[in-house]
Amino acid sequence: MTAFNDESGTGDALRRALGVNRRRFLSTCTAAATAVIAAPVLGAAPAVAQAQDRGRGHDHGGETLVPANRRGIILYTVRDATGRDPLATDLPSGFREVFKQLSRFGYRQVEFAGYGQHANAPGGASLESVAGARLLRRWLDDYGLRAQGNHGFIPPSWPLTTADLDTFKKHLEIANILGMAHMGTGGDPTGSSYRADWDVAADKWNALGRIARREGIKLYTHNHDAAYGFLLDGGPLDAQGRPTRSSGIRKLEYFLKVTDPKTVWLEMDVFWAHVAQYKFHTYTAHDGSTREKVFDPAGLVACNNKRYPLFHAKDGTVNTTNGMGYDMVPFGTGVIDYRTFFSRVGERDYHNPMVEQDNAPSATDPAQSLAYAKTGYDNLAALRSKRH
Repeated sequence: MTAFNDESGTGDALRRALGVNRRRFLSTCTAAATAVIAAPVLGAAPAVAQAQDRGRGHDHGGETLVPANRRGIILYTVRDATGRDPLATDLPSGFREVFKQLSRFGYRQVEFAGYGQHANAPGGASLESVAGARLLRRWLDDYGLRAQGNHGFIPPSWPLTTADLDTFKKHLEIANILGMAHMGTGGDPTGSSYRADWDVAADKWNALGRIARREGIKLYTHNHDAAYGFLLDGGPLDAQGRPTRSSGIRKLEYFLKVTDPKTVWLEMDVFWAHVAQYKFHTYTAHDGSTREKVFDPAGLVACNNKRYPLFHAKDGTVNTTNGMGYDMVPFGTGVIDYRTFFSRVGERDYHNPMVEQDNAPSATDPAQSLAYAKTGYDNLAALRSKRH
């Protein structure tokens, strides 16, 4: 892996302007200090300054950070491969051949992103059925893979309609046939910024989680950057009677507090968590002052470790012009410090990192997504702790 290298010195200048230092980022269960400041921080955000301190060369004498049986990939990364016509290519296509290739790379876990493939692949276009799940399970077993989760069906209705409840139970049955310990979604519990809406989402997820628990499945939600933005929970109300200011708690931090730890779990997408770190580092407090609070993804996990059984291991390079702070790149080729992240969160035999790259498929290079999958596996396997 290569750290962000800024020979121009711009990164140091940005750090000085932001007032961001390594100690702030390496705090764990103590929240980042909330300081009143005169105006919001401008320019690049904390994640960029942090990239200067990486030093990510692997020390191969250290302890393996991700055990071999925990190295996984979400199949969304190679969705072009599962979806292509096996009659029109010599490349791996459809679930069976993609499983075979991923196993050759060394992966031992997969996370599904639905059960559709090309109609000409063995089993047909849709394997979203009991019979389809049995076929998938046979192929997984053939190639030494375990299904660890799925970004699948979460009922849109609340209260639940009978049809949605039946579909949800069908997906739980499929998950059990596949041998999954977890079942989840690729979306946030709600797209709202208001506490009242997150309370409703928590009620819904607590209820769904209880249903899943009865079937032996842990239900999890997945984040994008907005879910680690600040919750609006106080201050003057707007014309619709909604709060306009924040206590400084982030939306998913609040969700962790109001959901049942025995029935609701989370999957942290580490890339989007770092985008949130870049984007959401100041907020307007209830008294109208502007305050700074830098997000520490690893610190939040460390304080809620058993609530985070899965990660999306997704990497990025610094880009201060796109509004996100990062461009997505193959895992291990960017600046997100996974060596430190995995060292800090610990629990190596509990967490399940899934390599992901949303933009891995290529319109001009049909082999690219699988090539990037191999790169991701090799770099995940190479992560070692620092020797003391």
